[in-house]
Amino acid sequence: MTPRQVENHVDAVAAALGLPLSPAHRPGVLRYFALAAEFAAVVEAVPLPMHAESAVHFSPVAPSEKEA
Repeated sequence: MTPRQVENHVDAVAAALGLPLSPAHRPGVLRYFALAAEFAAVVEAVPLPMHAESAVHFSPVAPSEKEA
């Protein structure tokens, strides 16, 4: 996304949610959203077979002491 697209999207979503965005917080929100959009693009770039299904449930597991 271009910087302008990020700004437009953040503004539209904040307005739709009725979420006031403080001018002091705006640069950080825009930076974070741009980063999240980059992560999403990386994930979307991974080709999946037609039979791939999303996980029904994800249960995180703490790393064992041997792995730490």
